Amino acid sequence: MELIAVLSDARAEILEEAAEGIQRSHLGHYKASSHEELRHRLEALFDIVLHCLRARNLDQVIKYAQQIGRDRFTSGFGIGEVQTAFNVLEESMWHHVVAGVPTGELVESLGLLSTVLGVGKDALARTYVSLASQEHVPSLDLRALFGGT
Repeated sequence: MELIAVLSDARAEILEEAAEGIQRSHLGHYKASSHEELRHRLEALFDIVLHCLRARNLDQVIKYAQQIGRDRFTSGFGIGEVQTAFNVLEESMWHHVVAGVPTGELVESLGLLSTVLGVGKDALARTYVSLASQEHVPSLDLRALFGGT
């Protein structure tokens, strides 16, 4: 499949672009991370995305995203910070896919890539919200909208 070849060939560039993108976003918890640490975290997600694309199975991205959701929630990361990391990697992957995959395979390739990352982001968000609903998190406190306070 051309999609996997394009992503594999552009691996180093994709990871570098994504790490730089996270650093440019000035996300609170990620500011403290070194460039190498960011790249390592992105590399883990990149590898899981490729595995899911090859296997045509989403189990690994779901498990990974759930674990990341638990880890980052416990560490005090906001859901927006973590979602941004997924989005930055996805954007870089998209750029390389659009540039490298033949036009006839582009729609399917982008659909597959978006599905894997979308399922991951959904699992991440569900995990995070589930944990947040068990304790008071100011960023998720919606009482003012519905209670008139």
